[in-house]
Amino acid sequence: MATARTRPQPGRPAQISREQIVAAALEGNLDTLTMRELAARLGVTHSALYRWVRGRDELLDMVGESIVARVLPADEPDARTWADWLRRLAWAMHDEFLAVPGYATRTARPHRHHPEAFDRLRSGVTGAFTAAGAPPDLAEQSWYVFGTCLVSWLAGQESSLGLGAAAPRFDLFLDALLRGLPVREPAVARPGQAPPA
Repeated sequence: MATARTRPQPGRPAQISREQIVAAALEGNLDTLTMRELAARLGVTHSALYRWVRGRDELLDMVGESIVARVLPADEPDARTWADWLRRLAWAMHDEFLAVPGYATRTARPHRHHPEAFDRLRSGVTGAFTAAGAPPDLAEQSWYVFGTCLVSWLAGQESSLGLGAAAPRFDLFLDALLRGLPVREPAVARPGQAPPA
């Protein structure tokens, strides 16, 4: 009877939180992280991990939600603060993306984005360009330019492509990017073509 009392009781293991899962995922290279490796970091079995997260796609969604929550400024951009708001967002993305090996590289590759987190980021950036006076269609185009350029720069920085002797400076890149945004009409046409109507 004494031995029966010392046996572990069947049933669900202790709960782990989304925050613990995300924190464990962020401990190494996210681009190469496997679910088995994540389970080991959390001290649970590989099969037990699937009780809390259904797979790698859901895990990456959780990480994306967490990072967007960290980088989005708490205030709303307006006509006076839109450029500063975007600058703060960009620097936060710089710091958070480069703190997680593999994250900028993965984000730069085409993939399915978590709709809620992606929409929050997109809405904030288009809101900043709308506050700057851009009509909705050009605010949307400005979002594409801003997001693509920023994430590509961070992925290039992360991969150390050997772009020259001088280390690329994020402050100069960001200054040049924001000076050209929001996009305006008429755009400079492709050589040999008329500008878009």
